[in-house]
Amino acid sequence: MVLGTQTAFRPDLLVLDQKQLVHEPLWHKEPVITLGSSIKLIVEVVSSNWQNDYARKTEDYALFGVPEYWIVDYLGLGGRDYIGNPKQPTLTICTLDGDKYQKQIFRHEEQLVSSIFPTLGLTANQIFAAGSVAS
Repeated sequence: MVLGTQTAFRPDLLVLDQKQLVHEPLWHKEPVITLGSSIKLIVEVVSSNWQNDYARKTEDYALFGVPEYWIVDYLGLGGRDYIGNPKQPTLTICTLDGDKYQKQIFRHEEQLVSSIFPTLGLTANQIFAAGSVAS
């Protein structure tokens, strides 16, 4: 995915709007997205470099017009300003409102609320457990 002319991210998970791919200039040659309108959802799994997921990518994805961005922090690595105190596994769903995200935090058995998947019916713990199955 290219943001502007100099930035490129490789999200952990990307949900595309298949109908919009016809407008992507590079898509027929390589898997590169240049238009925010082609993206429905980006999911990032937090690692030791958690600052990028919570700060930089949040700002860049909002400016790019990504409607929903999930930050999956299954180890509770993020800063206390982002995930609270005590630090614990947290899934943050960022929903685009204008050019900024409104953030909602989910933990434990709280059911996720997604504008992209309104009938999803999963809890934060179910998402975290899915990662341990794939390992």
